[in-house]
Amino acid sequence: MSDHEQIVLGFIQKISQRIPLDFTVFVEERTIALRFENFHLVFYYPQSSRLPNDPLRKTIHIDYDIVVSSSEKLVARLVSVFGFGNRIYARDTVVARIDKRVSMEFQEDHHLQSALPGKYRYGLYYKGDLVSIAVFSGGRKMNDTPLDYRSFELLRFCHKRPYIVIGGLSKLIKAFSNNFKPGDIMTYADLDWCQDSSLEKIGFEPIHKTQPQLILVRNGFRVFDKSLVANNQEGDYWVENKGSLKLKLIL
Repeated sequence: MSDHEQIVLGFIQKISQRIPLDFTVFVEERTIALRFENFHLVFYYPQSSRLPNDPLRKTIHIDYDIVVSSSEKLVARLVSVFGFGNRIYARDTVVARIDKRVSMEFQEDHHLQSALPGKYRYGLYYKGDLVSIAVFSGGRKMNDTPLDYRSFELLRFCHKRPYIVIGGLSKLIKAFSNNFKPGDIMTYADLDWCQDSSLEKIGFEPIHKTQPQLILVRNGFRVFDKSLVANNQEGDYWVENKGSLKLKLIL
């Protein structure tokens, strides 16, 4: 058994302890796949190519470097996707602006992607505990719109593990909208994790899909600094994701 296979199978053992559903394991040369009744998880070793989505199940594509570098956050994300987190209702939370430091620390602890400062940050508190945040960009003037029309971007949204805040994003967007009166809010959904977005349930509409993106992995971590990407090092490799789905909420 290779080191890659051993590490991924160890991670799958963690999943089985937190997600009490039956699944079948398929071990291939460069991937390991888990097939649940409604989900298909595919784990990729370094330098593996993306497989087609399962036409019968929601497909989630997970790269080896994420398993290694963000194991606990990845487990929490999967638990949330499968609906087994501790549920809190947004009506039982209090919404408030939060500062950059609190937002960045929260993202670093609970978001799989790199933390972004954004310009406007909102959080939900449950019994005094910060359980969910949303980070927004500044407003942008758009062509062929009224002078006071501004478009904002939802940059990051996440819950504190192991919670799921039902209605949390809607409450955060409402608070932000009451303060800044956006004409629209746009965002991106990672197509490695979805074929369509749950954001459509709260009014976001798909606009288009972006092309797959190449991402450099160095020493087990993803590199986004363009000056570092230009300098190849031994052991570097690239992963190519499925791209993103751009969505817009008209307000």
